[in-house]
Amino acid sequence: MSDNGFDRAPGAGRGRGGGAPTAPESGARLGMSGGGGGTSSGGGRGFGAPSQQLLKQGFAHHQEPLRPPKTAPPGAGAAAEQARATSLPEKNSSKSGMAKPQVVVAPVIISKLSVNAPEFYPSGYTPNLTESSLEDGCDGFPTLTEYVQDFLNHLAEQPACFETERAHFSETVNACVTTDEALQELVELIYQQATSVPNFSYMGARLCNYLSHNLTINPQSGNFRQLLLHRCRKEYENRDEAAKGDEAARKRFHAFVLFLAELYLNLEVKGTKGQLTRAEILQTGLHELLNTLFSNPVDNNLTCAVKLLKLTGSVLEDAWKEKGKTYMNEMIQKIENVVLDANCSRDVKHMLLKLVELRSSNWGRVHITSTYKEATPENDPNYFMNEPTFYTSEGVPFTAADPDYQEKYQELLDRQDLFHEYEENGTDLSGAGDPYFDDDDDDDEMDPEIEEAYEKFCLESERKRKQ
Repeated sequence: MSDNGFDRAPGAGRGRGGGAPTAPESGARLGMSGGGGGTSSGGGRGFGAPSQQLLKQGFAHHQEPLRPPKTAPPGAGAAAEQARATSLPEKNSSKSGMAKPQVVVAPVIISKLSVNAPEFYPSGYTPNLTESSLEDGCDGFPTLTEYVQDFLNHLAEQPACFETERAHFSETVNACVTTDEALQELVELIYQQATSVPNFSYMGARLCNYLSHNLTINPQSGNFRQLLLHRCRKEYENRDEAAKGDEAARKRFHAFVLFLAELYLNLEVKGTKGQLTRAEILQTGLHELLNTLFSNPVDNNLTCAVKLLKLTGSVLEDAWKEKGKTYMNEMIQKIENVVLDANCSRDVKHMLLKLVELRSSNWGRVHITSTYKEATPENDPNYFMNEPTFYTSEGVPFTAADPDYQEKYQELLDRQDLFHEYEENGTDLSGAGDPYFDDDDDDDEMDPEIEEAYEKFCLESERKRKQ
């Protein structure tokens, strides 16, 4: 193009706050004279005429400045003024009339936040025990009750921390619990947590066992274990009323029964010779609680009894047998009477029958440790656990435990061993006269229904091929 041609860069000459050039001035700058590259003097219009006409009409109107944002960061006003001043075109430019681009530096926003600022906690929020108060002990809480309750909640949310934090908790309690009232309050807090929070009975029993051996305070009212058993005795004495009470009363009673079962399994006391044994008083208490539950055969009472026996049945039966007692046989007889006579639901009856079956298998335990060759179905209840399952020609599955298929099962098992040996050693077992690989074997004959379906398939394929 000529020197008077359209050589302005796109967007040049428009400032943020400045106006556009006037029409004559823009005409001179765009080189819109009669000669050279514009419109021709003839009747036709040269290439580029529509663009020049539109540009002339556009620059004839005054361009409004851009509207600033309603909100701006601090210091943005001065930066915006500076940007407007630097973006105005130079009217007296002697080269091309194009404004020189200016680099605008963005304002630096200075934050008042600091990495050294203290930790912020919303109102009503208690910091995590392991982050602050566990290191400081009960001094991080207004009262000992809040400290113990926070530790119990933390233990319920993260049970795995019991092994690592129980020693520090015991030391803190030893330092803070100095009166009979404080020790009784500690027992009550743990009991309420173990009987009200779901799935905390096991962890509560373990904590009680640890504290009973590591708390040094021994007031006149009794040590930790004695106060705990005294608290459980209060609930035990009201067992008949609770088993016959409303839904809420029975729910509290069942939570107590399961917590007492966990205590029986986890609480260790020193015997006369210094050995650690289970508390005999709890064994007697569980026996009476079972009698109470079966004497009131409603669904939730029976469900609680099933849970109790599944949890402690094997241990209770061993302890009763050592004393020559037949209490477990009596419990099984009670279950059978309930299944026959009680108006409980079908699901509960099924649950009771499954419990009887579990007890008949010695609670799923194997007392005789025998080798693989010595194991038999009589002395090993898991004898058939890992055996494969085969199917008859009708699709009926059978295992080694099915007496009607024992010969067939052994035959198929031997055949499987032969194939396994062939795969491992690479030896060809399909010799002459082999009953498993003989071509004349009846097992290789096609089933009549399958043979008929195959013939139909072949005929249909031939017909489609000819079409």
